[in-house]
Amino acid sequence: MSRLVRIVAPGALLLCGALGVWLAFAIGGALTSAPGNVGVPIALTVATLLVYLSASVAIGSLTLALWALPTTSGGYRRSIDVAASASVIATVSAASAAVLSFMNVSQSPFIPSPEFGQQLGFFLTEVGLGQAWLIVTLCAASVAVLSVAISNQTALFFVGLLSLGTLVPLALQGHAAGAAAHDIATNSLLLHVVFVAVWTGGLLALPFVLPMTRDDERVAILRRYSTLALISFIVVAGSGVLNAAVRLGSWQALSTPYGTLILIKVIALGALLVFGAWHRWFFLAAPRRGYAWFIALELAVLGLATGVAAGLSRTPSPVSEGVAALPTPAQILTGEVLPPELTWATYVTSWRVDPIWLAVCLFGIFFYVAGTLRLRRRGDAWPVLRTISWVAGLSLLLWITNGGINAYEHILFSQHMLGHMALGMLVPLLLVPAAPVTLAMRAIEKRQDSSRGAREWILIAVHSRYARIISNPVFATVNFVGSLWFFYYTGILRWAITNHIGHEWMIIHFLLAGYLFVQSLIGIDPGVNRFPYPFRLVQLLIAMTVHAFFGLTIMSGQALLLADWYGAMGRTWGPTPLDDQAAGGAIAWSVGEIPNAILAVVIAIQWSRNDTKVAKRLDRQADRTEDAELAAYNEMLQKISRPSR
Repeated sequence: MSRLVRIVAPGALLLCGALGVWLAFAIGGALTSAPGNVGVPIALTVATLLVYLSASVAIGSLTLALWALPTTSGGYRRSIDVAASASVIATVSAASAAVLSFMNVSQSPFIPSPEFGQQLGFFLTEVGLGQAWLIVTLCAASVAVLSVAISNQTALFFVGLLSLGTLVPLALQGHAAGAAAHDIATNSLLLHVVFVAVWTGGLLALPFVLPMTRDDERVAILRRYSTLALISFIVVAGSGVLNAAVRLGSWQALSTPYGTLILIKVIALGALLVFGAWHRWFFLAAPRRGYAWFIALELAVLGLATGVAAGLSRTPSPVSEGVAALPTPAQILTGEVLPPELTWATYVTSWRVDPIWLAVCLFGIFFYVAGTLRLRRRGDAWPVLRTISWVAGLSLLLWITNGGINAYEHILFSQHMLGHMALGMLVPLLLVPAAPVTLAMRAIEKRQDSSRGAREWILIAVHSRYARIISNPVFATVNFVGSLWFFYYTGILRWAITNHIGHEWMIIHFLLAGYLFVQSLIGIDPGVNRFPYPFRLVQLLIAMTVHAFFGLTIMSGQALLLADWYGAMGRTWGPTPLDDQAAGGAIAWSVGEIPNAILAVVIAIQWSRNDTKVAKRLDRQADRTEDAELAAYNEMLQKISRPSR
């Protein structure tokens, strides 16, 4: 690819991004509605756009290095250098945006004085929006430094995670954060910006990376990027639909300026779908002439969509973000109206979508089923019951995180506890027997170059020192039962209930803790040092005892946990908060003990089958050696029984 393309591609991204901002301002009327000096809002939007684009390049370039590029090729180091350069731009842009954001909020001009510096410092350390910009700036600066200093792929993985810190805080503080359906809006925006970054950044890095790779490597690299782009397109489209539905509220709102900008993004997404099909069916078979200019054209469309999105954040939404004149207690605490009384009908029909876990469950089911089909096409067998167990487990997880439990768990402690117990016990009881790691090792092709795909990363994770520690039966048991007490009798409960990030952390932690505990007892996958069967029963008995004691403690408690939340909802239906908490303790005791009883039965069955296998193996060995060991043993006994002279 020529040097001209390396100039045109970033230029097309920036120019079309600026065009998108201008369109958003012109259609949405952000300039006419802005009070005072319009120069600050314009500069802030441009700086925000630069942050998004440069952070996207850093994230996409690191993703290419971690997923698609062989470490022995020159493109690997070039991709990291691109990420470092983009992070420097992101740092400067984020620092500028932080100052401009303060000036926009305070409506004060830039004055180089101690008073301005003190006010700016207060904004960056005490105000949520300022804290977000400070985190973005620090993360971008850290990624810039670490990208220069680190080339090891495993260490680079954590640099890639850190690079997400340049986008996540903005999504949490963004336009969707004030929406009525806060969780849906925030999580859909998180998915949207992260996968747009992977898509856009990876595409921009290709003209810089491909010239540094060998001809025989390029087709494989393009195929790997194409897979990332396809997944990104699916997630971006799905999350965009959810976010637009929350922000628009109705089909009629499409006629508003905000709706017009949404339609422009939809048209851009449709064009990108055509580009993706063209890429996979025409260019992917073999790199053809004109591919570099094709990349520049696709980047231009992506830049336009990103610019419109940046301007969209300054466009009033048809759905009011204001709080009602006389808000209810539930609206003050959660930002949403109180749901209807909990009945079997509302329990089944109520949905509170969490886009992140919706995507995790659907992709998890798809890739598992695709792996089993690949094995069958290859002529290998895979137990159907394992597939059923996996699909059932992820379907249950989808309902817990998106269905009736998620709709009521922020209102009723009992539903929160039910979701907790189901995450920690019921879902792992279905997922662990499916042996996903074993399936991945058999179904995913091994990379023949020095790059790392899904199979290689899974192997590294399973056999890492950290994995050996957390999968140790002692640690898994202590973590499983100890986190119950630590979670509910410390400030973590408040953080998980009242904070969005805390809620997502709670789901991940209890799902992982339960999975590791069940894996240490009945798991099939490799990488875990399990106790002998008698000690597994002791391990389970200890967990059952502590679990039961925890449930009884909650049931008999007379002090309301998180009283200023569950006790202040203004709920006029259902049990009293204290009675509901007692019901939650009963759920912790019963829902926790039923899976434990099932685990005990499974361990007993596995123990019996293992004894049978050992007996058969010894019988076969005896047949091969004609009972040599038994004959030697009898001879030893005869020698011992002979009287000594």
